[in-house]
Amino acid sequence: MRIDHPVRIAPTISQIPINPIMRLWEHPPMRKSRWNHCRNLTASAMAAVLLWGCHNTHKELSFLGEADPDYYRTHATSIEYPDVVTETPEAVRDSLPPRTVNSEEDCEIRDITLVDAVQYGLSKSEIVRSGGQFLSPGNGLLNSPERTISSYDAAIQETGVLFGGRGVEAALADFDAQLDTRAVWGRSEFPVNSLGATDRANDTGEFSTSLNKTFANGGRAEISHELNYLRTNQTGVKYPTSYSGNLNLGYQHPLLAGSGTEFTRIAGPIARSFGGISGVSQGVVIARINNDLVLCDYENGLRNLVRDIEDAYWNLYLAYRTFDAATWVYDSTHETWRKTSVQAENGAKGLQDESQARDQLFAVRASLATARSNLYTRETELRRLIGLPVNDGTVLRPAEDPTTAELAPDWNESISEALSHRVELRRQKWQIRSLDLQLTAAKSLTRPRLDAVAQYQVNSLGDNLASYGDGNSFYQGITGTKTDGWNAGVVMNMPVGLRSAHAQVQNYELRLVKARKALEVSEEEISHELAVAFQEIARAHSVMKANWSRYYAAQQNVHTFEVQDRLGVGNAVVFYDNYLRSIVRCGDAESAYYQSLVEYNKAITNLYYRKGTILTYNNIQLMEGGWHPEAYEDAHRRHGERAYGNDIDAETQPPAFASPGPVDPVELTTNPLPYGRIGVSADGETSESEPPAPTQPVVPAPPE
Repeated sequence: MRIDHPVRIAPTISQIPINPIMRLWEHPPMRKSRWNHCRNLTASAMAAVLLWGCHNTHKELSFLGEADPDYYRTHATSIEYPDVVTETPEAVRDSLPPRTVNSEEDCEIRDITLVDAVQYGLSKSEIVRSGGQFLSPGNGLLNSPERTISSYDAAIQETGVLFGGRGVEAALADFDAQLDTRAVWGRSEFPVNSLGATDRANDTGEFSTSLNKTFANGGRAEISHELNYLRTNQTGVKYPTSYSGNLNLGYQHPLLAGSGTEFTRIAGPIARSFGGISGVSQGVVIARINNDLVLCDYENGLRNLVRDIEDAYWNLYLAYRTFDAATWVYDSTHETWRKTSVQAENGAKGLQDESQARDQLFAVRASLATARSNLYTRETELRRLIGLPVNDGTVLRPAEDPTTAELAPDWNESISEALSHRVELRRQKWQIRSLDLQLTAAKSLTRPRLDAVAQYQVNSLGDNLASYGDGNSFYQGITGTKTDGWNAGVVMNMPVGLRSAHAQVQNYELRLVKARKALEVSEEEISHELAVAFQEIARAHSVMKANWSRYYAAQQNVHTFEVQDRLGVGNAVVFYDNYLRSIVRCGDAESAYYQSLVEYNKAITNLYYRKGTILTYNNIQLMEGGWHPEAYEDAHRRHGERAYGNDIDAETQPPAFASPGPVDPVELTTNPLPYGRIGVSADGETSESEPPAPTQPVVPAPPE
């Protein structure tokens, strides 16, 4: 049958031709009609497949038993807990319930000295605690423990391998020799398009190894060896089974950008740098400085911990004294109420005195409960800082009394110590030293990359590998023939304009200027902190003496009322009111005296803290842990080599970047102008550039 027009009605699946494409080729004149017919058939088939896919083919299944809905979830995200099993700390597991004002059990009093408290705190300082973070929503120990200062930070920094936090070992690893080896065997067969020729078959083997080493001057040496094995059935070759390859020696040395030992020790080998990613801070020296920065942070954390322990110790002492004063006030008030109650029952006096005494009694009882609760809270704070459990069956009590001796520190000596020993200044100076070194390395990159390269290789060919008899050995050719080659020259690479390199230099210059200015402002800040510490010591000691006089006067007042009460000569209308008030005033005076005494001792601690000598004052020194015995043996051997060596009168190159002690002197005015003479010239006239001296003291002197 012959079709003269294209089919417009889509046939069913049974009407699709068996092979319409072949029929199109069998009837070339009807190619267009057949093509339209096939296109319609294809569309019909696709529609049928789509309709069939929309039909649900799942059969209803039946299961035995009851369904467990726990395996079915209607959500993909929920709160889950990590499968991490940890042991509960001993201090938490063995702790008793905390003491409160409702606790009635008798506890053993445990006297503790300030030295013991500091020692306990330092022995549990793997993670350094802070007093200011306790009960704070932003407690760093709970919110970001990875940023908490710890004794592990120095070792973590020492072993760091990532960019921006590389340790010394990772920086030294850039100079480790690199060994690369490759061994591959194979077989290949190729048909040959030639009459009477057999298919070409090759058995191959490839072995290559290389060893390269980077030096401190930035140079890179490499030795490589390549060996190729070939067994072929081709005709016209010298050896059907052959060994070919070479021995290669190469060296590359930077001449301009990245050249020299100084650049390499700061930025690392230029051959291993990644430009904008690694920068110029991947060298051994920068890694060492980063380690010193971590040590500064750890020392700063310990300094804060010691200050917090001392403050918590004296706060607990004050809590005990406040509780004692509140107890005395309560006992005295209770005794007064008892007397008025008996007198009211006997009709000797009215109920007004009894009710007034009872009112004062309950007020004092509330103050006593507050003082007792505050004592437990202060003890908990001290326990937290020194690493003791919440309650171990004992109650800590300070065994030392605060000092009352007047301290008169010297200003010039104190400011010199502060500018020399404050860890914040030392850390900032390390930052300046690091930026200064990185600026030096960045300036080296403002030159083109020009490297000198040299290479020498020996080539060989043989039908056996290592036979030294027939003259056809591969390795005999390596060692004895003259089939060698060499090349030498320079390789240059330079971005036109060096825009990124110059921008990097400018960036480090600006950062260095900012760091130096920050150091200057930090020194000014420390001088003001030290000045406030001086003022606080003077204020606290003056207030302490005044409160002692107040306490003594309040005691005399109470004693006077007690004598009048025993003699019965007091005015019955206002006697007990004044008597109760005198008792409360005496308790307040006692608390105020001990509070000022504690503030004075905390001011002394703050002075040593602001001077940066609080660790030295407490005989605390930082030392590293033990090394392996082999390290001590190696150090002893090198010590002997240097001890018997001859000194060379030469300048250290590159210059040293660290010192065991402060190197910058503190310059102070030895003869400062007396107070009230500021702005007065040598001839006695007032200077126009300075304000006139005040005629009266700014702060009036306290009355004698």
